[in-house]
Amino acid sequence: MAAQGEDSAIAILAALGANTGIMIAKFIGAFITGSSSMLAEAVHSVADTGNEALLLLGRKRADQPADSLHPFGYSRNRYFYSFVVALVLFTMGCLFAVNEAIHKIRFPEELDSPTVAIVILLVSMVLEAASFRTARRQSAPLKGKHSWWHFIRDTRNPELPVVLLEDAGALVGLVFALAGVGLTMLTGNAVWDGVGTLFIGLLLGTNAIVLIIETKSLLIGEGVTAKEDSAIRAALLADPRIVRVIRMQTQYLGPSDVLVNAKIAMRPGLDIAEVGAAIDAADERIHEAAPNTGTVYLEPDMIRPGSRPDRL
Repeated sequence: MAAQGEDSAIAILAALGANTGIMIAKFIGAFITGSSSMLAEAVHSVADTGNEALLLLGRKRADQPADSLHPFGYSRNRYFYSFVVALVLFTMGCLFAVNEAIHKIRFPEELDSPTVAIVILLVSMVLEAASFRTARRQSAPLKGKHSWWHFIRDTRNPELPVVLLEDAGALVGLVFALAGVGLTMLTGNAVWDGVGTLFIGLLLGTNAIVLIIETKSLLIGEGVTAKEDSAIRAALLADPRIVRVIRMQTQYLGPSDVLVNAKIAMRPGLDIAEVGAAIDAADERIHEAAPNTGTVYLEPDMIRPGSRPDRL
């Protein structure tokens, strides 16, 4: 559990450092050149920098101890702030870029010192690539053998998909900006700068929508993965005193905090002490099989002749 948290923290800090430097460079370039692609990318970096700060704030808020108002703790703060990040990416990044693109396409303006813009964009690509590499490296252990798309859809860690998509989107956005500025230089037609800006806006919107969908699902509450479900059920049935899992419900309260609620059928003839010992042992096995498990509720029942499987 700790390793997972440390992995995402490293990725967030790397992205924060890279985006802060890139943001400053892009604003300088946008001021010098008057490029809308550069300005859209600068605002993109403002959104990304603010987003990393929000993710760190969410992690800090999630560490608050449980209290009477939130008896299961504050782990969902990580999901909430990741959802806010997705909204910021859409409103501040996508909508601004699309609006700026429409204006530049309708009223193209000649670029000043486009070479400066190209140099800044190339330097920014190097920094973004370094940040993206860090995010990939920290995500790899959690990704396993699955595809990156599967990881983004399946992981219960909210920060790593955000950083991965932000960095990947930033790299592609820089390519669009470079193409817009480059084509403007080659053709002398500033409309291309606006077209590059439009593609940046559409890219940001796509990333934001994916993140909104995924983080909304986490915020509402997702159960364990199929692999974790099988591991928990196997841990329960490893004891011959437990003969069947009648019903099991799980939910991620946070990236490293799973709630498990299960009704289990006990072998007939057990006394109170044996039932209690079996439940305690099952609790330990569940935590070993699924390290992200937090609170476990086990409800024992006995098999009765002629009873329905779901109503013992």
